[in-house]
Amino acid sequence: MGTATAMGADEHGGRTITSRIPARLDRLPWSRWHWTIVIGLGTVWILDGLEVTVVGNIASRLSEPGSGLPISSSQVTGTAAALYVAGACIGALFWGRLTDRFGRKRLFMITLAVYLAATALTSLSFAPWWFFLFRFLTGFGIGGEYAAINSAIDELIPARYRGRVDLVINGSFWLGAIGGSLLSIVALNTDFLAKDVGWRLTFALGVVLGLVILLVRRNVPESPRWLLIHGREREAEDVVSSIERRVEAEKGEPLPEPEGELVIHQRGSVTFAEIARTVFHDYRRRAVLGFSLFIGQAFLYNAITFGFGAILTTFFDVPTGDTGYYFVVIAVGNFLGPLLLGKLFDTVGRRVMISSTYLLSGVLLFVTAWLFGRGSLSAGTLTACWCVVLFFASAGASSAYLTVSEIFPMETRAMSIAFFYALGTAAGGISGPLLFADLTGTGKVLDTVLAFQIGAGLMCVAGLVAAALAVNAERRSLEDVAAPLSAAPGRAQV
Repeated sequence: MGTATAMGADEHGGRTITSRIPARLDRLPWSRWHWTIVIGLGTVWILDGLEVTVVGNIASRLSEPGSGLPISSSQVTGTAAALYVAGACIGALFWGRLTDRFGRKRLFMITLAVYLAATALTSLSFAPWWFFLFRFLTGFGIGGEYAAINSAIDELIPARYRGRVDLVINGSFWLGAIGGSLLSIVALNTDFLAKDVGWRLTFALGVVLGLVILLVRRNVPESPRWLLIHGREREAEDVVSSIERRVEAEKGEPLPEPEGELVIHQRGSVTFAEIARTVFHDYRRRAVLGFSLFIGQAFLYNAITFGFGAILTTFFDVPTGDTGYYFVVIAVGNFLGPLLLGKLFDTVGRRVMISSTYLLSGVLLFVTAWLFGRGSLSAGTLTACWCVVLFFASAGASSAYLTVSEIFPMETRAMSIAFFYALGTAAGGISGPLLFADLTGTGKVLDTVLAFQIGAGLMCVAGLVAAALAVNAERRSLEDVAAPLSAAPGRAQV
């Protein structure tokens, strides 16, 4: 099953290589080895969901006398949250560039180590400045994880499973959110833990989970696709051969022959200017698609989830201590969407499923806004409406990450993910809250209706853009969806 054949050197001195490595990876049946990849790489979203939810839930406890940290609730949910978002945006761009230059494995180990150290030091906070600093650094590590992990997953998972796996992994954020909500209920109960201990243990648990992931992640190899393009075809061959032997031993039968080969001119690093030109000029229609998907989902989520507790308490007199239970319900809906709909993105197809999930969630949120404005909803029925909206919206939002990770050339993949992630995170974490806090905080029904309608409208616009521009990437090799910049001349751009 040898794959690489040298054919001489190009004008830059790099060798021309013919390889079947991408085809060999894509023709693999699902195996225990693939589950190792999912567990080792995909579970980081659970940590992110845990982090975000825990901080929101412990804000009131941190502001109480005796917490061990002289900080106000608004500083936790305002300043610290903004710094976490800023760290994630900056980290995505910083680590994303390094991921494309130095490889997936090196960076997904380093970024997890940054997350672990920052979270551990957050649990030791004794002053606001310390808490703020390490919330920023925690976000800095998490942002880098998104670029490194999405790149590695898409390059290691067979083409016919890529959509569902990517969606479920991105949707697992909400498992962390559920865990964070439930954990906070226990950790903040002073019958079990002292005021200055419980919140620290919630961060410490994130460190423990991260260490377990780090141990599993050590067994995840470097992306053979990345190795091949960067002149390390012998290492790529060793990695793929090892995977094939494991899968054959598990299945007890020979693997089918791979179909297709890739001819590339190996090269070193790609300049930032070349990345920008490729993404925003050569693939500008796809850039518009990525921009639309990320902005749409970011504003929809802020229309619903930012201040959702305030909506329940203001309009339905739900006690502040009970809002967490409503959050668990909508978090379940968020996770079930990618879990149950994910397979359809590989069978029905990307264009139909991306556009339909965006349009459905937008239309359903318009209906929810209309019912809310009429006074036809209770706290329970509003939460049920949100749950249905987010069932579809979560699948759509997860498909945004899938889209930008597979529709650009491999040399730009991590940086493309980083850019659109940073864009969506900034819109969702900065401009979104500023807009929706003003609307939902007035206590006026029509202002909250407007917030819902803005989120719904942007989601529908993104759905229409997807209907026109989405790429039919289902069951196709990444190299067919977007030819590498180092591909031999004549390979068509899809």
